Formats: sequence, C-alpha cells, structure tokens
Amino acid sequence: MSTREPVALALGAGGARGLTQIGVIEVLEERGFPIVAISGASSGALVGGIHAAGRLREFDDRLRAMSRRDFVRLLDPGFRRAGLIAGTRMVEAMREVVGDPRIEDLPIQFTAVAVDLQRQREVWIQDGLLWDALRASFAIPGVFTPHVVNGRALVDGGLLAPLPIAATRLSDATRLIAVDMHGWPTQPPGTPAGHGEAQRATDAAPSGLIELMARSLDTMQAQISRVQLALDPPELVIRIPRDVCLFYEFWRAAELIDIGRHQATRALDEAGY
Repeated sequence: MSTREPVALALGAGGARGLTQIGVIEVLEERGFPIVAISGASSGALVGGIHAAGRLREFDDRLRAMSRRDFVRLLDPGFRRAGLIAGTRMVEAMREVVGDPRIEDLPIQFTAVAVDLQRQREVWIQDGLLWDALRASFAIPGVFTPHVVNGRALVDGGLLAPLPIAATRLSDATRLIAVDMHGWPTQPPGTPAGHGEAQRATDAAPSGLIELMARSLDTMQAQISRVQLALDPPELVIRIPRDVCLFYEFWRAAELIDIGRHQATRALDEAGY
C-alpha cells in the first residue's frame, strides 16, 4: 500500500479500550497515511469524530492530564432516567477542548454509528452537531441515558456494529484500515494470578452490575466483529488486546494511547507498510 493512497478508518467500540485508537491514528499520520474518512461506533466514534474535527492532539493532552478523580467528577447521575449516567458533564468537558462543529463542516468525512432501538437498526449519522452524534453513539444501554437525535432515541452503535466497516465503505478512499477491539489477550487464559492489570480484566469475575453488563456487551461485540471481518475484510486490521483495561478505566489514557501506538506500529511493520 502506498502511503500516498487515501485511507478510510473503521474504529471499533470498546469502552476505555477505544482510547488506544488515538495512538493508532497518531502512528498512521506519522507514516504519511492521508486519512480521508472515518466511521466509528461508541468510543471509536468519540476518537474518530474528534480527529475529524482536527482536535485529537488537544484531546490527547487533556486525557493524559486527567486523574481518576477528575474522571469520576464528570459522571453525573441519571436520576431515575433510563441510564445511570446522564453524560452531560462529560460532553461539556470535551466540548471545551473540541468546540461544537457540525459534521458536514469537518475537514474529514465522518460517520457516527448509533442504534435505533425502536426500529432495531443501525443509524449512520453524517450531518448535524458533532456532539449530538457522539453522545448517541456511546450511549451504552443501562449506563448512559439514550440520546435523542432528529426525534429518535439512540443508543450505543456497538450493539449492532462494533466494527463499522460497512459505513466506512461509502467513502472514496482507496484502502480501508479497521481497528478491532477484540484482539487476543496479552495474558493467555489460565495464566496464574498476579500478572498485572491485564490479567484482572479477563480472568477475574465481574465485580459488580456495571462490569457484568460491560463484559456481557463486550462478549457480544466480539462475536459480531468476527462476523463483520469475515464477511467484509479490510486491507489491514490493527488488533487491540481485549484485556488491556476494564471498560471504565478512562483515567489510564496515557498507557492506553501508548498501547495503541505499539499495536499500530507492529501491524504496519508486519504488513510491510
């Protein structure tokens, strides 16, 4: 693949694991890949939308500066609504860094994938306010309240399209690169306890309702992603180990971004790019 050929990115859903995709994008740009289109689901939409807006470096800096306490302060309760977290504080904090652009005005073609539960189908959001699209795309059922866009209550795109390859195929890009959030774990199953954070993320029993919901959703998404990759294989897949963090550990951003850089570098080197 010539680095002068335009590429499109399909960025996967994966909670905090999705922050590794910041590092992936950084490596692709450093190697001269012109990214002309991005589709993303859930945290993949968050990273992709911010990059399409040209503010990924600022977002990277903000995340690296946040502590666990800073992140917890952004979690506003949903108060009897259909979700534990309203998500308003989190969006406002990120809007301060990124601004509030419209998708159709972004310098890179962008599609946020969400799910309409009433109609039981994917929704590809390609216009309107960026933060409306992103908030809908990462609305994990039961965790974040659904978000209304154009009169429809939308939830996390990862329910039906955890790796939104089809949405990315609409672009004029020559090549498609997908980032799969369900790569082989860094610690093989059955590794004795005491081998770090990664081991806790896969072998330990869920510690509460939220983690149980997240692990169940992740299992479903892994299977759907495998089917999507088999039916419509991209030119290159960059795989993130599924055990690099728990889904809510966004305060580990610096570590996760570096993991994304490592995985992207290895995949590109192995493919001769």
